Amino acid sequence: MNTARDLAILALDVAPGHPVEQGDLSLALAGAEVLDLVDALALFVDGDRLVPAAQSVTGDPLLDRAASSLVRQEPYESVEDWLWRRGRGLSAAYADAMEREGLTTRPRGRRIPLRTGRTVLVDSPARSRAVARRTAGEPVLAALAAAAGVLDRPTGSSGPTGPLPDEVTDADDVVTTVLAAVGDAVMELEAVRQRRAVEESAYANLWRGQ
Repeated sequence: MNTARDLAILALDVAPGHPVEQGDLSLALAGAEVLDLVDALALFVDGDRLVPAAQSVTGDPLLDRAASSLVRQEPYESVEDWLWRRGRGLSAAYADAMEREGLTTRPRGRRIPLRTGRTVLVDSPARSRAVARRTAGEPVLAALAAAAGVLDRPTGSSGPTGPLPDEVTDADDVVTTVLAAVGDAVMELEAVRQRRAVEESAYANLWRGQ
């Protein structure tokens, strides 16, 4: 099961009027990669530290690249630091990989303006699997998708991932740690966006006042 790829597919499967912030998606993808690497026994999480396993080949090119970039010296890398480092441009890397693999295409034709450049998914077993997981409401994928803005956050949620189901919080501390770190990172990124927007607005108002 590849949660990172499924999340990337769901991000492309959203309606055109439902934009996804690429920074949020990249952070969520980096978190999903941690969980995928743990499932592949290529990584262990000790507290908030990512400890690489001796064997780190997964068979998936993007996950293998992620595994090869893990810090292999103590005290190792924290989940938070990994999200910001690995997440840089990660959504674009997944989009490019899916296009190379034929999972997406760029429509061409008289009725589709070339300037849109919108990448669309083709029907494939990978897409069917991701949609099936979304439809089933799988809690970890749903939490990551909510953090990325791919799915709506639960009503009354105070954080990007929303409250986690009991079966997640009680059964797996690693999942809880990773999802909490993703949620914190997404909120931090949103705070940066808001601060920049205020600064840009103030700068524009200053020039208009000259």
